[in-house]
Amino acid sequence: MKIIELIIDEEQENGIDAISIVEHPAIEENFIALNKKKEYKFQEVDKEKRILMGALLVPNKAIYRKDDKEDYYIYFTKKTIRKASELFLQKGNQHNSTFEHLYKIDGLTLVESWIVEDKDKDKSALYDLDVPVGTWMGSVKVENDEVWQDYVKTGVVKGFSIEGFFAEKEQEEQQEIEAGLKLLEIKQALIRYQFDTYNDYPKAAQNNAKRALKWVEKNGWGRCGEATGKQRANQLAKGEKISRDTIARMASFKRHQQYKDVPYDEGCGGLMWDAWGGDEGVAWAIRKLKQIDNA
Repeated sequence: MKIIELIIDEEQENGIDAISIVEHPAIEENFIALNKKKEYKFQEVDKEKRILMGALLVPNKAIYRKDDKEDYYIYFTKKTIRKASELFLQKGNQHNSTFEHLYKIDGLTLVESWIVEDKDKDKSALYDLDVPVGTWMGSVKVENDEVWQDYVKTGVVKGFSIEGFFAEKEQEEQQEIEAGLKLLEIKQALIRYQFDTYNDYPKAAQNNAKRALKWVEKNGWGRCGEATGKQRANQLAKGEKISRDTIARMASFKRHQQYKDVPYDEGCGGLMWDAWGGDEGVAWAIRKLKQIDNA
């Protein structure tokens, strides 16, 4: 499998444009939150200050990618990561944030940025973060109440992911980027499994989502629906393929079943139930999830 080093082209002045908060960070490093009781290991540095800390880029970390033509891996060197971190701040991009690389969100600011020089003495070690020398670390202050309550505290997002533009430097020979590459074939198989998509959900699930969106066109979402729920309704209504992780979320939406009979104009229960596929969609997701995992 091809391995590509991503570099910064000085003439093109490419680099990182924004930091995205995601459920599955490609670098496989969750950000952490610390409060006084250390209740959860996606932690705030301070409960009131709402600060998230985590790795933004890890050097020589194999990151799986797939396009229409082939599967491949990309990675960044320590030198490129340092340069990218410097350019990000020089360009004043510390306020640029997105959710799952899909939506721009306001109220998030990179307030700390540093490169790990010594694993044992670095600030990250104080929070039990085991990252290699050369890692770009960051602390992001969250002043957006919706993001904090609906995404951070619920565990919808678990890590950082960067987005931007880089030049490619293809490696002719597969090299040992890190110890994990010794398990390349196994990892490749697992990641392919993760990125498989499906759209064999019932027509009724699609119609339920369409019904919810049709009502929203006339009446609006109001206080109903997070970004993920609105996205799900659009995906199902269009018959788009969805991933195993998305199917798992649909299956877990069964916990809201007790609110499904709430009329659209009296609350969010029925509207959001249909937005997630309704009875048929949730039932399919539960069956499909078992089928995928058994396979």
